[in-house]
Amino acid sequence: MIAAYFLLLIPLFGIVFFAFAGHKADTGLVNIRLNAISLLATLWLAINVLNGGTLLSAHKAFLVDPFNVYLIVLTAFVGLTTSIFSSPYMAHEKELGKLNDARLKLYYSMYQGFMLAMYLVLTTNNIGVMWVAMEGATLATVLLVSLYRTPESIEAAWKYFILCGVGIAQALFGTILLYYAAVQIGDLGDSALLWSVLFENADKLNPEILEIAFVFLLIGYGTKIGLVPLHNWLPDAHSEGPTPMSAILSGLLLNDALYAVVRNKMLVDGATHSLIAGYLMMGFGLLSFLVAALFLHRQKDIKRLFSYSSIEHMGLMTFAFGIGGPMATFAALLHMTVHSLTKSAIFVTVGHAAQVAGTQNMSKIRGLIKTQPRIGWGLLIGTVAIAGFPPFGVFTSEFLVLLATMHSYPWLTPLLLLGIGIAFAGLFRHIQPMVYGDRPEGQMPVKANLLPVMIHLALVLWLGLAIPGFLADWFSEATVLISGSAPL
Repeated sequence: MIAAYFLLLIPLFGIVFFAFAGHKADTGLVNIRLNAISLLATLWLAINVLNGGTLLSAHKAFLVDPFNVYLIVLTAFVGLTTSIFSSPYMAHEKELGKLNDARLKLYYSMYQGFMLAMYLVLTTNNIGVMWVAMEGATLATVLLVSLYRTPESIEAAWKYFILCGVGIAQALFGTILLYYAAVQIGDLGDSALLWSVLFENADKLNPEILEIAFVFLLIGYGTKIGLVPLHNWLPDAHSEGPTPMSAILSGLLLNDALYAVVRNKMLVDGATHSLIAGYLMMGFGLLSFLVAALFLHRQKDIKRLFSYSSIEHMGLMTFAFGIGGPMATFAALLHMTVHSLTKSAIFVTVGHAAQVAGTQNMSKIRGLIKTQPRIGWGLLIGTVAIAGFPPFGVFTSEFLVLLATMHSYPWLTPLLLLGIGIAFAGLFRHIQPMVYGDRPEGQMPVKANLLPVMIHLALVLWLGLAIPGFLADWFSEATVLISGSAPL
């Protein structure tokens, strides 16, 4: 577990460094190096898990298994590629006068704070510490959303803080109910909040209490996922905060909140031997998927457009985990990966497109392929990928979700197909004129770093054509852990 400790210490060092000595260094370059070291630590951790199986620290405080280890690597990878994009982007924002040195230091310090919170959510074995880490991510994100200090950004930050604060309070109450059910067993002692201990004793937990607890946990963490009707903070946070924050928010935070829900669902399934948790997730997931698909048509801000796309895809993942079978679980794990890679790549191109046009209003973003072809093509290909076109990985995961739905709940298949069609129309209704429209006057080219976009979309294409054997085994082991059986 040395790699896990090292992984947590790196962003902690980054917070302190940027807070007290950031003015003495190239902050963007230091941020990239810290995230690169973190990625190496996660690869070291992943190799240990692949070779030795589940890792549990001496005092059972940290747990790394096939389910969370791939999310840890994904978090570090997206954190690194976003930091590569972030350095020139934030420097350009400073040149435009939107930021000063103090706010730039705050940005990089909170970037590392956010990464620390995400790593802690994924590695901790204590469901109470998981809640604390999720709250820490909320606080770090609030400071990032309000970074520009405009009235709109401050309003969005307060909206985010209040809604997610209320939501996370519900998750706290659910966690307390879990603890209450655990202490009733009588022999757990100080281990009553350790997920590994609770999972081993799930059949001894009071099923009625756990069912009630899961309602609060799903509402609480579902707020962070962006599930309808708890989603109102997400479009505002995306549209008013810096674009790199949108990339890590969609690519990382939403995944980690869903991870927390699935961990708790596994306890409820073991205690109740019923499908109540799955039905709740399916209901919230399908509602979010359909509502977000409809709202795509009504957007005028490009970042709000893709924030609703994130809600749509998180709804689909929640629905798939709710189905609970091996195929649906495998599809959900794959979709978490390809959505994170694709959506973070899209937000990179969206950030540059907004800088080129000088606005996030889609009616004023036109002719990107003529203005800056790399940005235009990046946005177009990213949208094609996230819309589920073959042969990209999003198509593969969505197809598997459809197959699982047809197998378990065939009457819901038309609703999924309807949602996919509505979302497709909503995305390309807006993207086509932005990419192919006439080039407007007065647009100035920007220095665009599209390396993260190329890497992410290449990986998503690769996962659509052929999932590597080691990654398929990874997903299969996680599927067995979550659903109890291997995918066919």
